[in-house]
Amino acid sequence: MQDTDLLYTPVWQLRELLDTRQVSSVELTETFLRRIEQLNPKLNAYLIVTGDEALAAAKAADEMIGQGQAGPLLGIPISLKDLEATKGIRSTMGSLAYQDTVPDFDSVVAERVKASGAVLLGKTNTPEFGLQGTTENRLGDPCRNPWNTERTAGGSSGGAGAAVAAAMCPFATGTDGGGSIRNPSSFNGIYGIKPTLGRVPRAGGLGRPAPNLTSQSGPMARNVRDAAMLLNALAGHDARDPASLRDQAPDFLAGLDNGVHGLRIAWSTDMGYGVIDPEVASITSTAARVFEELGCTVDDPGFALDNPIPAFLMIFWTGNYTSYGHLMEECPDKLSDNARFCFENGSKATAADYARAIRTVDEMKCRIDDLMDTYDLLLTPTMAVPPFPIGQPPDKIDGKDVTARTAYSPMTRPFNLSGQPAASVPCGFSSDGMPIGLHIIGRRGDEATVLRASAAFEQARPWEHLRPNIN
Repeated sequence: MQDTDLLYTPVWQLRELLDTRQVSSVELTETFLRRIEQLNPKLNAYLIVTGDEALAAAKAADEMIGQGQAGPLLGIPISLKDLEATKGIRSTMGSLAYQDTVPDFDSVVAERVKASGAVLLGKTNTPEFGLQGTTENRLGDPCRNPWNTERTAGGSSGGAGAAVAAAMCPFATGTDGGGSIRNPSSFNGIYGIKPTLGRVPRAGGLGRPAPNLTSQSGPMARNVRDAAMLLNALAGHDARDPASLRDQAPDFLAGLDNGVHGLRIAWSTDMGYGVIDPEVASITSTAARVFEELGCTVDDPGFALDNPIPAFLMIFWTGNYTSYGHLMEECPDKLSDNARFCFENGSKATAADYARAIRTVDEMKCRIDDLMDTYDLLLTPTMAVPPFPIGQPPDKIDGKDVTARTAYSPMTRPFNLSGQPAASVPCGFSSDGMPIGLHIIGRRGDEATVLRASAAFEQARPWEHLRPNIN
């Protein structure tokens, strides 16, 4: 097969090619390594490329397949976001403070990816500690969007988003503490899902232990089925994470093609507090109406929340200060301005500040649960704006002055706090050719319905054939 054919072949089809020996894992891995060598200088999607290790793992996978061993991901190349610790492989956390760190352990996610038999191509780019929604750090150049290299790839899983969109890996893991899977999925025109909080254990990091009230690891892929395959490998209880869900993780592929006829769906452009670019609002509103064609009812119930962003930032800053604040004394010169800003704000929080934020979250959860008593899903725009020029987040949206630090991603953060599963599906392009994402939110624990709705939308409005023109 030609390189181009392999690069864009879905994972579920690669599985058949490998099992029938039409292609070897070594051939497949070499194809993606060539692609990385070709495009990474343009995109900076990977911080670390593990070519030798990948080829050794691919050779081992070919031997296992030849012996009749099987596994959904055996021999399939993959990337890990460089917030995951990897045994024997440099793990930078996007920071000068850890740029030469080689852990002697794997995070749970890295452990599970390796156990699945997938072949690790390398570690994808992230802002320092994943603390912002665009992917720039002091380790090198910014990560660039393959649809337009002058635009941001989003973040904090921007490297993963760019790598998947540019066929530098078939699929990838990301992490999402405030939108960091959904943001770059929207900006890069791919699919990504943040699972229910606790569905994928978060354990084995480089920071000091802190409560995890917002963050989940999850899959990013060019299609829904591939993402479901990867989520099957990642999900499930692990006692090392005290917040890990104890119930048996479902088979996320089961019922994927059962359609959505009869579902009750709520639509909100801004949830009462966001400021949304009119073009994004129009494209995503039109996309939401596709579900009427699929047999759903789609209503705009006027759902509105009090602005949850201040409470989110209080919890986010404080948690990250707990994990990494010691670096302000140990190596302040190695921290980015954004990291120092986050840690300084976290260090100033009082117990009363934190308690008020938790109260706000409880009130917000109640409002969302009331809505979801009536509706099976909630749809919103994923992002407030299309991808913007690198280093130039908007200070005005729809003619209104906005706070650049948070304004472009108001819709993702509430569902990190509420813990609900949420996905971004590609649903169109801006007038200047940049991808736009539709946000699909489900009830806690119900990734299955989010995935099923995503698959139904994908079938009705396919996107996988739409590819950035980068070579």
